[in-house]
Amino acid sequence: MVHAYILIQTEVGKAASVAAEIANIPGVTSSEDVTGPYDVIVRAAADNVDELGQLVVARVQNVEGITRTLTCPVVHL
Repeated sequence: MVHAYILIQTEVGKAASVAAEIANIPGVTSSEDVTGPYDVIVRAAADNVDELGQLVVARVQNVEGITRTLTCPVVHL
């Protein structure tokens, strides 16, 4: 299982609606609007890195109002 944080920048005023829509995507375990350089932080899980990539590119990035994403896979050192 691969876990990742997805940091999202949105259009002005869209953070809450983007977070709410993303929360309903299968594979997303949490989605919260935050303050700072990013507007939404998502935690996601997938069976492997390829599925994680598909989740981000095909599902998350297609949500209206997103301008940029940064995916940070969790590592255990």
